[in-house]
Amino acid sequence: MKKIFIAVLSFFMLLSNVSNAAIDEIKATDFVKKVVKEGIEEIIDSNVSQKEKVDRFRTLFNKDLDLDFIGKFVLGRYWRTSTPEQRDAFIAAYRELNVKTWSGRFDDFTGKDFVFHGTTPSNNADQLFVNSSVDMGQGQQPAKVIWRVKQNDDSFKVVDIIIENVSLAITARNEYAAFIKKAPGGVDDLIKNLQAKTKDN
Repeated sequence: MKKIFIAVLSFFMLLSNVSNAAIDEIKATDFVKKVVKEGIEEIIDSNVSQKEKVDRFRTLFNKDLDLDFIGKFVLGRYWRTSTPEQRDAFIAAYRELNVKTWSGRFDDFTGKDFVFHGTTPSNNADQLFVNSSVDMGQGQQPAKVIWRVKQNDDSFKVVDIIIENVSLAITARNEYAAFIKKAPGGVDDLIKNLQAKTKDN
């Protein structure tokens, strides 16, 4: 009986090791470095108008982030009960709000260098965390920026960014769940709210 138990345990440990090895750590890190390089050189440090920066950020955002995956996560249980039209409208509004918001906030990284510190495993076999930090200067501690990366075959997408231990995806999920719970129009009201915020930014 003991031998059978050890054999079964070994089998599941083998499966676990195979799953954890599914995502290529080097390629995932190189992907994030490329995203950062493009963001800094073509957007943050570029001598172009703010409108052009927003347009470039939108291109980068749509190309390198998995918006469908993130949208499902941040809407949580409300994703399952939403219509296809509501899902499409939410992702479109969520995308535009983030493009407008982060194209401005990333100016804080002008002239700053990202330093990478390896990876950390995720509970999901097709995901891992790429660790980085940014020297903010003026005697400040480096800002920790962790990228959650998901691998699909040979391609990679960012599915969350964790800045100073604050997950953007989890923060949005909590905020939106609280909003929908109070809003008479539910998801439709959330979509209108995101669209209004985009106009204000």
